[in-house]
Amino acid sequence: MLDIRPILSTLHRHKVTAVLLVLEIALTCAIVCNAVFLVRQRLDWMNISSGVDEANVVDVRPVNIGETPDMHGRVKETLAALRTIPGVDHVTLSNQIPLGMESWNSGIKLDPNVASPAMHVTNYYGEDLLKTLGSGLVAGRDFRADEYAWLDDVTLGRKDAVIPHVAIVTEFVADRLFQGDALGKTLYYDDIPLRIIGVARNVVRPSVFDRSTTYGSIILPVRMTEGLGATYIFHTRPGQSDSVIKAAVTKLRELDPNRVILSKRHFSEVRDAFFASDRAMTHLLVGVCIALLIVTALGIVGLASFWVSQRRRQIGVRRALGATRGDVLRYFQTENFLLATMGIALGMVLAYGINIVLMVRYELPRLPVTYLPLGAVVLWLLGQAAVYAPAHRASRVPPVEATRGN
Repeated sequence: MLDIRPILSTLHRHKVTAVLLVLEIALTCAIVCNAVFLVRQRLDWMNISSGVDEANVVDVRPVNIGETPDMHGRVKETLAALRTIPGVDHVTLSNQIPLGMESWNSGIKLDPNVASPAMHVTNYYGEDLLKTLGSGLVAGRDFRADEYAWLDDVTLGRKDAVIPHVAIVTEFVADRLFQGDALGKTLYYDDIPLRIIGVARNVVRPSVFDRSTTYGSIILPVRMTEGLGATYIFHTRPGQSDSVIKAAVTKLRELDPNRVILSKRHFSEVRDAFFASDRAMTHLLVGVCIALLIVTALGIVGLASFWVSQRRRQIGVRRALGATRGDVLRYFQTENFLLATMGIALGMVLAYGINIVLMVRYELPRLPVTYLPLGAVVLWLLGQAAVYAPAHRASRVPPVEATRGN
């Protein structure tokens, strides 16, 4: 068994360099553990379910130039024409698309007499929207044709406007406000009572300001008109999304040459755009981790190489007294293991300290304990790999070095 007392004695004589290496390993341990945890959090967030049949949903967003006297008739005509496109299962004109980064939100109340809303939710508009998104109901029914209102009729206060008095909520809203028993209950939207007739599978919000309410959405029986960011959403048959987008753009321009197409996207593009900043942050954190590990490995290699060059006579003496190459190799590997262990122990304390700061300032969750032993194993292996070349070079020092002067 290798006696570690000579190692401790040698480290004591080189306190400054040993302490610097320990601090480097500690800082790397603390930062890498937290960075990997943040990367894991980002990846989980980027992989959330949207509640959309993503492979078969596309959207085309037009904008009008000039006035349109009969907007209702125009929308009906356009939807009827788009439904004739081969490969289209459903199409609707909606105010927004999940993960689309729009922001049509409102507060809903359970009691109209209270000042503060019980919850802030996203409002989705569009006829047959759930079918078009490839989502569906888990309870209740969908809207009837006579329950729909036109958005401009409602917002302009036209006296013959139909006012919606029914709503569909997501499972999340049903659980949050009614402990899952939402059918038949009433909520208030701008003091308008809405009876819940259906509970839909969770559909993600277009903009998420609070991840605890990612699926806080309601669907209202409102028909959109073009403009105000409205987009035509299509549910296509498998493998026909490209042809549907091309045909939809052509059809929209045929119906009105003055239409300008602002965007035409597969849902995968919508998702990619929504998570672009998270993806960039993930790449940055991964790069920081790799850079820190490389710098730490180079520090170990450099310090070990320096010590080998400084101890050649000492190594020669050990060889002359019978130490084998394996003994010398193990000596430097053990020395590195001790330094790494001290750095890791300090790094674990720093890791929790950094995590507490992140929890307080940025409301991040607590760092799971499992990340610490995993980080320790990585740094131990890194240290052993980094020190191997200098240690192997030390093991080749011949015993004759013991007879040479300093």
